[in-house]
Amino acid sequence: MNEEFQKLLEEKLALLPIKLDQDQILKFYKYYELLEEWNKVMNLTTITEMEDVVIKHFVDSLSLIKVVNNMGQTNYKIIDVGTGAGFPGIPLKIVFPNLKITLMDSLNKRVKFLNEVIDQLDLKDMNAIHGRAEELGRDKLYREQYDFSLSRAVANLSTLSEYCLPFVKEGGYFISYKSGTVAQEAADAKHAIFLLGGKIEGIENFTLPGADAERSFVKIKKVEGISKRYPRKPGVPAKEPLK
Repeated sequence: MNEEFQKLLEEKLALLPIKLDQDQILKFYKYYELLEEWNKVMNLTTITEMEDVVIKHFVDSLSLIKVVNNMGQTNYKIIDVGTGAGFPGIPLKIVFPNLKITLMDSLNKRVKFLNEVIDQLDLKDMNAIHGRAEELGRDKLYREQYDFSLSRAVANLSTLSEYCLPFVKEGGYFISYKSGTVAQEAADAKHAIFLLGGKIEGIENFTLPGADAERSFVKIKKVEGISKRYPRKPGVPAKEPLK
């Protein structure tokens, strides 16, 4: 175990506040090592410095507790859409082992990495699946099966909502991690979200601890079942966002 890593992780997470046990710290360090190792042969993340990984990936992922404060007490079923290298799903699973999390990504090589992390860290009730949101969002195994759909993916909110809301059960939430402030983007996406059975319940703006970076959570409640028209065919939500 790297002492510098442990000190940094504990110090930054204390600002949320989250306190880790030694097993959780070891899992984060192993995750960091795997990320560093695999990143040499495939493009998982451009953020590679230890402090940046801790703050911009681990702490940012766990900032979700700002809008879902009972994460540790409820066995929520969560899907992380476009998870990439496993953010926010894997940090959330390490800290809140009660969660049941599906990691979803459209690149098979990233899914291989995610399965390696799940195996090495012995993360139970967690799986990684390969596929596109537009296709899996129509699959009865995944459609409207989750309490929360999460995404840190970079896309406009209308497109992200069409990717993510199909997975959310009625009464559940899609929560979008966003950079900067998003009031105008959220206003522009309001009608698209309505078409997808959702309603913006709130926006939480905050500064990422230790990074001086403005972040936002957009919390969208699934208020009614989604129309069979959505999601549209692969590629269409990105090219022609709902208005």
